[in-house]
Amino acid sequence: MNNLHYRPLAAAVALCLLSVPALATAQDAPRSTTDLDRVEVTGTRIKRAEVEGQVPIQTLTRSEIERTGLTSIGEVLQQLTGSGSALNAKFNSSGNFGFPPDGSGVGAGSAQVDLRHLGAKRVLVLVDGIRWVNESSASGVGAATDLNTIPLAIVERIEVLEDGASSLYGSDAIAGVVNIITRREFDGGQVTLNYGEYTKGDGTQKGVDLAWGTSGDRYTLFLGASWTKQDDVKASTREQSRFPIPGTGLSFGSSATPTGRFMFTDPNTGIAYNITPNSGVTNPTFNGVGGCARTDDYHCFATADRFNFAEYNLLLTPSERKGVFGQFRFDISDEVQWYIKALANRRESTNQAGPEPLFFGPDGATGNPLADNIVISALNPYNPFGFDLDSSSNLSMIGRRPVEGGPRIFEQEVNTTYFATGLTGLFQAADRSWSWDINGMYSKNKAEQTNYGSYNIYNANIALGDPAICAATPGCVPLNIFGGPGTITQPMLDWIQPVVHDRSQNELSLFTANLSSDLFTLPAGPVSFATGYEYRKYEGEYQPDPITVRGHYNGVPSLPTSGSYDVNEAYLELAVPIYARADRGERLDLSVAGRYSDYSTFGGEFVPKYGLRWQVSNDFVLRTSYAEGFRAPSIGELYGSAARADLQLFDPCSVGLGGTPPRGSAANCAALGVPVGFQQANSQISVTTGGNDQLTRKPRAASPPASSGARGSAVMRHGPSASTWK
Repeated sequence: MNNLHYRPLAAAVALCLLSVPALATAQDAPRSTTDLDRVEVTGTRIKRAEVEGQVPIQTLTRSEIERTGLTSIGEVLQQLTGSGSALNAKFNSSGNFGFPPDGSGVGAGSAQVDLRHLGAKRVLVLVDGIRWVNESSASGVGAATDLNTIPLAIVERIEVLEDGASSLYGSDAIAGVVNIITRREFDGGQVTLNYGEYTKGDGTQKGVDLAWGTSGDRYTLFLGASWTKQDDVKASTREQSRFPIPGTGLSFGSSATPTGRFMFTDPNTGIAYNITPNSGVTNPTFNGVGGCARTDDYHCFATADRFNFAEYNLLLTPSERKGVFGQFRFDISDEVQWYIKALANRRESTNQAGPEPLFFGPDGATGNPLADNIVISALNPYNPFGFDLDSSSNLSMIGRRPVEGGPRIFEQEVNTTYFATGLTGLFQAADRSWSWDINGMYSKNKAEQTNYGSYNIYNANIALGDPAICAATPGCVPLNIFGGPGTITQPMLDWIQPVVHDRSQNELSLFTANLSSDLFTLPAGPVSFATGYEYRKYEGEYQPDPITVRGHYNGVPSLPTSGSYDVNEAYLELAVPIYARADRGERLDLSVAGRYSDYSTFGGEFVPKYGLRWQVSNDFVLRTSYAEGFRAPSIGELYGSAARADLQLFDPCSVGLGGTPPRGSAANCAALGVPVGFQQANSQISVTTGGNDQLTRKPRAASPPASSGARGSAVMRHGPSASTWK
């Protein structure tokens, strides 16, 4: 079994600085009296003590987080029952899967949260009520938040709203809201050490968190630092993960093997071959014997010849994170407070995959014309067949996995910077108290990914072609893909194996202003409101390596992407008490909210929300709500350049593994011209998608129209309004 549970003794150990007596008390005790009439709750902008419990909030306190022994906010949130599958350290992929259609990239090394299985980019992540910048992992322009950019050491508590909140927070709050509250009031110092490992003695995780704070009559200061290191767990060390699909052996292994798979038609005899060299044979000869009863140095390719790439994979990817954070708050007066916050965080992470395969010929389906339309010259000194292998005539597919070049390794380096400042305050007017705040924030995620173990297919094309052309090309060495493991020499690798560098970044600039108070009083209590304005600007870009841009990269091709947009928003929220019986614990409240958003890319949109809360007794509450929302198209969906995704697509007319009959209708397959006995050579098919900067709002329709647009398309549906992005 794949046992990925920590040892019970691997718990967090907190070492207090005993010279600071303040730590004997609660570490976040208030430094002065607190006005309980004005509190902020995730899920509502109205600041009053009575609004607590109006919306379903799940709160994770710092003590609860520490008891988990986890060192990542993403890992903590993914333990929640309402959390779906999202990226974490167990996701081992970078460029080898390809690029999702939304242009967001793979997000390797990220930790995200997916509420209610609606997708991580539909969850809004706030820090102290302010948006956090989207992730960047140098594989696209991300549309979700990387929680690994926020050190766990700075967290006081986490509030999770599993409810649509677009009317209060904007379009990206479709699935819910995660609000991370930072540590503010802390007197003294604290050192927290973490250590853990898996029962097999691997996957060691260790870290150090430092916290220090002080306060005076008019100020508070908190400083925090964090270091966390996670070691890898290899798939080959667990029986469950040693093969691509557990219990199937090599059935789903790759057809690109270290010895090579050769599918072609002999132009001299017309015989079609699907063969692979016998093990241990170097520089084999070919004598033209067809069929499976062979007497030469080849045999017909079968399941036992497939390559087990799974043993190169990682079950747990290594990473190292370092972060520092500071927060200073100063009371300008009894009614006005100024704050300033800053953060710097660095993540270094690694993914690993099996040695990169080289596929040539149309059935290789790489989507790269240099590989799909290749001609391997008969004059190549290593070609044993004596004739050209030409994609336009006799070559179907060659699959060769150069294990000599080692596994594919993707190393990410992500740097996050964050700065925020603002004013909060109270004032009295019209016989009531008013709460207000204004905030400004700028943050950036900048990433670089270095890829080792990939190939330059342009150089490989030259090295497999006419040796005279290769000889006239500086640095070119003829390539041997026919001789089996060990026959690709270091000079050959030097010519075809580059180091690839990709870069990306996301930036977010933001300004908000909010106001909250009571309007008037009804028999059941005051009618409260909140209103505000928010401006945001998103900027993102992705720059792949020059050899990728030129189309010479053997891995997943992509092109540069860059774009930006801004949005102006205004909202209004009302809390109306309808009925209240304090002596019996009964209460009925109505909440109404609406938000108008004006996007520079497509124009304006209004979304409402209506909620009803019935407190039947002190221990029993019923809630119901109706909300509309939409998810605005991301930078990748708007401006993403053409990029490839290598998807597992199975032809229903193909004979399955082991000779199982096709899944599709025999009559339909025959009508489509598929010959009886056809077997798909490669189930990993390349699909090219891209963004569409013409995405715009369509009127409500009885049935959504088909999507369209330049360079691919993206369709995003609203909530109950049933509108469609096209």
